[in-house]
Amino acid sequence: MKRLLRLDEIRGITLVSMILYHGTWDLVHLFGWNLPWYRLLPGYVWQQSICWTFILLSGFCWSLGHHRYKRGVTVFAAGALVTAVTGFVMPASRVVFGVLTLLGSCMLLCIPFRKLLEKCPSVPGGAVSFSLFLFLRNVNRGSLGFEKWKLLPLPEKWYHSPATAYLGFPPEDFFSTDYFSLIPWMFLFLTGYFLYRFCLEKGQLIHLEGGKLPLMQWLGRHSLILYLLHQPMLYLLLYLLVGSG
Repeated sequence: MKRLLRLDEIRGITLVSMILYHGTWDLVHLFGWNLPWYRLLPGYVWQQSICWTFILLSGFCWSLGHHRYKRGVTVFAAGALVTAVTGFVMPASRVVFGVLTLLGSCMLLCIPFRKLLEKCPSVPGGAVSFSLFLFLRNVNRGSLGFEKWKLLPLPEKWYHSPATAYLGFPPEDFFSTDYFSLIPWMFLFLTGYFLYRFCLEKGQLIHLEGGKLPLMQWLGRHSLILYLLHQPMLYLLLYLLVGSG
């Protein structure tokens, strides 16, 4: 199978969006800029569009990899590195159980369940996965439901430790500027996995082979290292441009 260049382009475009979002975050939270829209719905929708795309795309691409265990360990280790560095350098903005930890975990957890996943039909599997994601979206906030729709409160005793925070039930004193727990986000990852299966079965992957944005393709192919480097580079650039003024 040819490399699906459009996937690299989508990843590259999303990476650019993420860099712009984090640059805006730095301006607001580190340099004191007053951007009310960023703290309201437009900023939230922007942030969600980035993480939804990355997680769906990661699930979609999981079946394409030939070194799934190595890739999963690498991404998980990168997440651990982000946690260690932010905890040491800027503890007030630390990242615990961030998106890289989630993606690495999902990649690794799918390995022992691969045969079981392959037995699930793609359409029902994708529908159930996405429905579970929506149904469980609010577990971090103590209830079932999606966003403002709160269906049922969950027992407070479930929210008591870092281990439960990793699963999706953070204690009251848990804090992270980038938090993506297994529940509900693994179900969005699985939605991407089943979406790939559906496209494969329907012969639609051929439409992802062509690409017209070589710069975005390059960014997409190097997204992990760029993710790790972008925030310190952003901070330095913004400090030189606006921080000293």
